[in-house]
Amino acid sequence: MGPDALRVLADGVAEIVPDGGLAEKLRLGRPLRVKLGVDPSRPDLTLGHAVVLGKLRQFQDAGHTAILIIGDFTARIGDPSGTSETRPMLGAEEVAENARTYLEQAARVLDVERAEMHGNAEWSADMPMPEVLRLAGVATVAQMLEREDFRDRYRQGRPISVVEFLYPLFQGYDSVAVRADVELGGTDQTFNLLMGREVQRAYGQDPQVVMTMPLLEGTDGVRKMSKSLDNWVGLTEPPDEMFGKLMSIPDGLIVRYLRLATDDPPDAVEAATRGLADGSRHPNEEKRRMARAVVDRYHGAGSGREAEERFDRVHREREVPETVDEVALDAAWAGAEGRFWLPRVLWQLGLASSNGDGRRRIEQGGIRIDGEVVTDPDREYGGDELRGRVLQSGRRRFVRLR
Repeated sequence: MGPDALRVLADGVAEIVPDGGLAEKLRLGRPLRVKLGVDPSRPDLTLGHAVVLGKLRQFQDAGHTAILIIGDFTARIGDPSGTSETRPMLGAEEVAENARTYLEQAARVLDVERAEMHGNAEWSADMPMPEVLRLAGVATVAQMLEREDFRDRYRQGRPISVVEFLYPLFQGYDSVAVRADVELGGTDQTFNLLMGREVQRAYGQDPQVVMTMPLLEGTDGVRKMSKSLDNWVGLTEPPDEMFGKLMSIPDGLIVRYLRLATDDPPDAVEAATRGLADGSRHPNEEKRRMARAVVDRYHGAGSGREAEERFDRVHREREVPETVDEVALDAAWAGAEGRFWLPRVLWQLGLASSNGDGRRRIEQGGIRIDGEVVTDPDREYGGDELRGRVLQSGRRRFVRLR
């Protein structure tokens, strides 16, 4: 593989360990086995996940073997990366359902027909106890406490379960099971990925090259994209929702999203960077171009432009979209006198995360009925006052009651 191909595979990568390791692996002159593991701890993949999936697709397109591992075993443990307390262990049924949706969503980025797919329960769920003890002997407690989140929790007297120490070891064993040459992950996974090298050495394999990708900040512009932080953009969200969320990111993130979330080549990203810096390109126009590109990537060519037109119709002209989901007003949502408290209705419709959130949205002027701002969070409505009307939460979410 020539230097140009190496440059493409290394483009956008935060770190490669060891230095020069990827070039050395490529000189083997055979397709590399490139591994990415994702734990199905939540049901949705985001643009943040797509950053690493996209790099795996680049390897795939270059003729290498893409290996996607769904952590249907390790998800039950819970990845301790970046946590300040022990994660609750997930049930097998929840993990299995999340894993099913992950495969469907990963197909938006990866050519799953050409990829090697595994669940790590294949080799870990029934691992004999002697093998577990052999695996546990790969690392020392001192090594585990070198990890920042473990070290901080230990100093603060916060509990660390022995199961959490096993997590990076089981993830590392995945690399042994699939004989990985390269493993991809976010920068928050560096410890786990490096542990994979140690586990491979202990099992007599050449250690993998570790390639970490930058973490994509969420729509708040500060924290890592996460559904739990409500700053996420999902890969399977409708085009209008996706476009609207992308238009809400801070201007300072436009270039980062162009680089990590679109298919723009590096020279196009650099041109946008210069244009935004010298004022020859307007941030709003570049943000729109970015949002169109992302929507096109996941919903097909032209879908971004269509979403932009609907966005303008709703947000500039304050019109209701042409198509609005209709939901029946359920009598079970009513109070004792058969009247409906709006915060509860918003929660039941998924327009608010709780009754309290519904009240807060009303108090902040974020709820409209047929375009009119609702101002009283305590008012109760008769069914006839709500049926046939459109509830709007924020700028992008509409539901017509019937």
